[in-house]
Amino acid sequence: MSVIALIPARGGSKGIPGKNLAIVAGRSLITYAIEAAHSAGCCDRIIVSTDDEGIARAARECGAEVPFMRPSELAADSSPILGVLCHALDWCEKSGERVDAMVLLQPTSPLRRAQHISEAVALFVQRHAASVVSVMEVPHQFNPLSVLSIEDGVLQSYLKDSPRITRRQDKPKVYARNGPAILVCSPSTLRGGDLYGHDSVPYLMSATDSVDVDEPEDLELAAWLIERRRHAR
Repeated sequence: MSVIALIPARGGSKGIPGKNLAIVAGRSLITYAIEAAHSAGCCDRIIVSTDDEGIARAARECGAEVPFMRPSELAADSSPILGVLCHALDWCEKSGERVDAMVLLQPTSPLRRAQHISEAVALFVQRHAASVVSVMEVPHQFNPLSVLSIEDGVLQSYLKDSPRITRRQDKPKVYARNGPAILVCSPSTLRGGDLYGHDSVPYLMSATDSVDVDEPEDLELAAWLIERRRHAR
């Protein structure tokens, strides 16, 4: 089975300029993603898709491949990640590479571990799934039964006619994709124009491991959590 890890890392970023090269607890975000993919031991190739020469250079120094530069039409703020994955898949297949699974690893998830990647890939194989996607449990205060809207200056339940449940223990568990930090999918799923397909299997991660760097304060939170993890060893 041929497993290709793809790390998307374009140069432009509005929230955090140069985000993918931002340093968190001594390493860049792109470095965390590459090192986790290497340590997982289940990826035959680790490819970084970027439009930026600086990111490409940093990726190669960390041991990843940058066999192509991403075209500009796939490197805009509005460019869908599906197109980025399909572009990499096309390149691999045109180069004669067999691809059985694509593993999307966003650089913005520095708390993701190698173990998470290997377990997600194993789950993909075991379940013969269209995809495996990492998720986290939604905190109880953000449960759909707790979400409110404001109508005419008055708070209303967002879900109309929903039961009034105030105890955390009584609320049903719900989940959300955590970035996602990990997405394992088959080429046929991507060719069908969908990231997840009809048979998407969840891979559960903790809230701590699910930290997604989007705003400057997320860098500080991720650095604190990484340092705490190091000291706990």
